[in-house]
Amino acid sequence: MTARQPARHEPPAERHEPADGRGEPPTRRGQPPAGQGGLPTERHEAPSGRGEPPASAGELSPAPSPSPPSGEGAGGGFGGGGEQSRGSAVARLPFPVVDEISRHCLDDSEPETVHIEVHLPGRVDPVRLRTAFHRALARHPRILMRQAPVRWWHRRYRWQLTATPDVDPVGFPPPGPGALARARRRALDHCPPLDASPPVRLEVIEGAAGGTVLLLTLHHTALDGPACLRVLATAAELYGGADNSPAPAPVRAPGPRPEPPPADRAPAPGRRLARPARIAPDLAPAPAPAPAPHSAPQHGKPSRPSRPNRPGQSSQPGPPSQPDQPGNPSQPGHLIHPTHPGNGMLLTDLPIPTRPPRTPTRPAPYTVNDQLLVATWLMVARWNRLHAPAHPHGTAAPAAAPIVVTMPVDDRPRDAGMPIGNGTRLVSVGFGPEERRDAGPLTADPPDPDAVARLLRRTADRTRALKAAAPGSQLGLYATMLTAPVLPVGLRGTVTRTLRRAAAPWTSTTLLSNIGRIPYPLDFGDAGRPTAVWFSAPARMPRGLTVTTVSVAGRIQLALRWSPALLDDAAGARLGELFRSSLAATAWTPPPAGGAAR
Repeated sequence: MTARQPARHEPPAERHEPADGRGEPPTRRGQPPAGQGGLPTERHEAPSGRGEPPASAGELSPAPSPSPPSGEGAGGGFGGGGEQSRGSAVARLPFPVVDEISRHCLDDSEPETVHIEVHLPGRVDPVRLRTAFHRALARHPRILMRQAPVRWWHRRYRWQLTATPDVDPVGFPPPGPGALARARRRALDHCPPLDASPPVRLEVIEGAAGGTVLLLTLHHTALDGPACLRVLATAAELYGGADNSPAPAPVRAPGPRPEPPPADRAPAPGRRLARPARIAPDLAPAPAPAPAPHSAPQHGKPSRPSRPNRPGQSSQPGPPSQPDQPGNPSQPGHLIHPTHPGNGMLLTDLPIPTRPPRTPTRPAPYTVNDQLLVATWLMVARWNRLHAPAHPHGTAAPAAAPIVVTMPVDDRPRDAGMPIGNGTRLVSVGFGPEERRDAGPLTADPPDPDAVARLLRRTADRTRALKAAAPGSQLGLYATMLTAPVLPVGLRGTVTRTLRRAAAPWTSTTLLSNIGRIPYPLDFGDAGRPTAVWFSAPARMPRGLTVTTVSVAGRIQLALRWSPALLDDAAGARLGELFRSSLAATAWTPPPAGGAAR
């Protein structure tokens, strides 16, 4: 199955200024030298005849395009673009493991998009920005890729690397009320097509107050958020002229690693196979149909739960969505209503919780990332406990099933030579017997401070051990075996989807992606530096929920993204408030006079 794609525009016959006078892309550049940017020297020419980017700079009108169910076909199965708009390919690369697994599991109902939203305090010049972004693409040629046409019997999916973009990825939707909300909705609903280079879309939204929002949408089969942020940092440097070199990565101060308590040691084999807890669903039930006249109630049959409403419908309205305020996101609580296909999303910002002060001889006992992990555990455990009475036969209670949080780890350098693509690896942070024993005080309202302090120390030990371990493969040995080019891609895709469904009960509870501090200034000159940055990762079932955080200007920018099969609008808003209070519970409090700190 394929993700729903934006409508493809026919290239105009000749160059001319766009209708709104914003300028046109820079002159096409020649092909980069063979081997540049780590590319192979082998050349594969594709039919040319590509025209210029569409002249209209109006609002995008995403629409589905016909393609074979599994994406196989002459056009690659994404967008139905054919060959008429394709430029020449300078190289071909086989899909890496992560890309192929993602490609096999694409689904119309859950587009595999990553959303990046950068708020600037000032206005950008459209022509300069478009030129800078195109030049940034040329400096990172690995992003100029499209899926090569493929048949089910081929042994590999391949990326075609192009010398220039097939389509102009930069768009300027008409400003006005609701422009940002519509752009966010498109970022969740519509993937950039994989058969057109590059698989990324940049929309520039102007606000009435003078600010600007740069909203990037990328297809997660091809790229991840840190890679696209690297390209945006290059565009900022080319646009504003300021140095956008990355700051040195923060180093966790080394300290004596305490021996974990005996109860923290590896559990018995039977416990290791315990299924992780699932997040309890919360969907507003559809109103029951009125009984027919003179119909008597039926007894002796168990009642069946009513079918939930379609996504976006709720019997309990959530908090009102905040108006669009590009460049001034001080009011938190931007709620993006789910449609079909797509996810729901809540954007807000939170204060960074305090930590114990560090000294030259004593490092901090835990990091902000540890606090975010604990806040995620508290949010899930408290949510499930609140919903246990309403769902007695559904999700296991926190005391019965361990909560497992998946965490992406990125080991790539952040300089101009950063590899572009999907470069993160996934690790799992398990919470086990101690948390189940402390489930009562931890899920209280508010959580018990002493229990939270113990959980923070145990989490710091776990993450320290994970970071000290030697890096492994991105998705593990089984994924590497699945993507070995032994069987045709059509058969490998069938096997991969079948195994994914079979392994769904053992999938981790949720995913926490903590970007941390943005390593680049992202200085856009007269448009300023970002006042807020949000990322969001796709929330596919069976997890159905992702938590993404970024630290900007002393605040944590939080994006909760959920599947409409798991939560509705009101439930997503309540879950966001639960995360807010859970994060606040991890804050360090100074000791009273003559006492000890938490």
